[in-house]
Parts: sequence; structure tokens; C-alpha cells
Amino acid sequence: MKIGIDLGGSHIGIGVVNKENKIVEKKEKRLTKEEKKNIRSNIENFIIETVKGLKNKYEITQIGMAVPGTIKDGVILKAVNLGIKKEEYRLKEILEKKLKMPVEIRNDAKCAALAENKLGCIKGKKRALFLTLGTGIGGAVIIDGKLLDTGTYPGIEVGHMIIQKDGKKCNCGNYGCFETYSSMKVLKNNLRKELGFTEKTRGEELLTIIRTNKKDSKDYEKIENVVQEFIDYLSIGIANLINIFEPEAIGIGGSFVFFENVLLSRLKKNIIDKNLLFNKRKELEIYPAVLGNDAGIIGAVL
Repeated sequence: MKIGIDLGGSHIGIGVVNKENKIVEKKEKRLTKEEKKNIRSNIENFIIETVKGLKNKYEITQIGMAVPGTIKDGVILKAVNLGIKKEEYRLKEILEKKLKMPVEIRNDAKCAALAENKLGCIKGKKRALFLTLGTGIGGAVIIDGKLLDTGTYPGIEVGHMIIQKDGKKCNCGNYGCFETYSSMKVLKNNLRKELGFTEKTRGEELLTIIRTNKKDSKDYEKIENVVQEFIDYLSIGIANLINIFEPEAIGIGGSFVFFENVLLSRLKKNIIDKNLLFNKRKELEIYPAVLGNDAGIIGAVL
């Protein structure tokens, strides 16, 4: 058995994965605003406590970890949505010392892309893109059935391509980054703001609000404007990537998968109707991650 850990900007998932790449047990934690103020110790404490408990139940041989941002030689150099911008974070060393086990760390979008290319929505595709939409936006490119190797740094930081000149300030310090307009966190926060809700209003409630929104509803225009703006910016970012890489298919993971029924068809129609593609297509192969939010956990052990 192996343990896969998916560390996101707002969530930690830890799963025990068997030889068939199936999760047999999973523990999860949502990181609150208060916990993010001391994020490193909260991350470490939850992982160490959870893994120790799982080691008492299963024979664990290795730990794989999926982390957003730039990882080099097992060191997290930059993960802006975790508040890691300048001082490197040697989480691998810390965990290996505390858990007495080997730990491998890779970029989360790359891990999820591996899992979905082997088992999920882009299975068997030789040329594919995979995006993770959650607190931020991560990306990976599959060419000839392998992850695109960009050398010293893992690259493919699609969330930080600039899609709006002099736009909103991003956590990375730049302005107008893709993820400041098209992450799921942005969509949820914009809906909360327009409707006067607090952070306590969960994604499930917001999904229901979008799904049941009708033209005669009191807040129809507010909700529709937020969703359409999100779709417009997401369309621009994805169209840019299609124009560059011309993939056979695109997979989208992260919490986007929970909203797929209300967003995906609109997204594909928007890209085509607005003629955003250099090489026109009548149909777009864009699929939600089959493994859902488990893709990072499974990919981490692959």
C-alpha cells in the first residue's frame, strides 16, 4: 500500500492507495482562513497525525505528495496559494524525519494529469491538456503519452499567464493572471459577494443556487452575470492553450467537477460561438476528471 497526499490551497486529502490504484481509505481537511495564518504547522500536524494513524492500520511502503506550485529536487520553491513566495519550504525533509518513511513531492496538476491519462478522462490520449481549477489554476501537458518536460522547473503555470492587461492583482504579485478570473475560488467568492453571503456558504449551496436560477428569480441577473463573466475568462484561457498545443482532448479537475453540469456545456459553446480558436472546430473534447478530487491522491502515488 502507498499513501497519496493532495495538498491544495484550501484542502488536504490523504488516501491509502492499493496496487490497483484504488483508494481504500481517505481522510480530508478543509483549511479555514484562521488556519491559513499558520498554514505550515497546520499542514504538517494534520499530515503527520493522519499518516501515523493510517500506518497503524495498513502496511505502507511509500508516500507520494501532490503540491501546487514549483517543486525542485523535493523542495517547494514557490506555492503562492499556500503563502510560499520567497522562503523555500522543505516539507519533504520534515515529513521524512517525523514519519521515518520516503516521501516524494510533485506538482499537483502534473500528478492529477498522470492519473487521468492512465485511468481517467484523457486515458490513452497522446496529446492532451489537463487543468485543475480550485483555489488557483494548475496545468499539465501530455505529449506522446508523457508529461511535457520543461527542464529545471516543472513549468506549465497556466494559472499565471496574463489574460487581462493591468488586471486584478494575483497572489504571485503580477496583475491579470488567469487564475484571478477563472479559478473556482473566484467564481464562488464572486457569487457570495453578489448575493451577500459569507465564506460559510459552501460550494454545494452555491451549486444549487446556479442550478435552480430561473429568469423570474429575484437574483437571476446577478447570478447570471457572475457565471457568464467566469465562463468568458475561462474560455479565453482555454482557447489560448488550444491554439498553442492543439490537444486531442482537455481534462478539467479540481472542484470544477462538482459544477460540471452547470458549466461545461456553456464553456464549450462559448469558445466555439465566440470564434476564439485559430483552427476552428465544430466540437471540443473537454471532459471533467473521472477521478474527481481523488486524481491528485492517485497521481501522487504513480
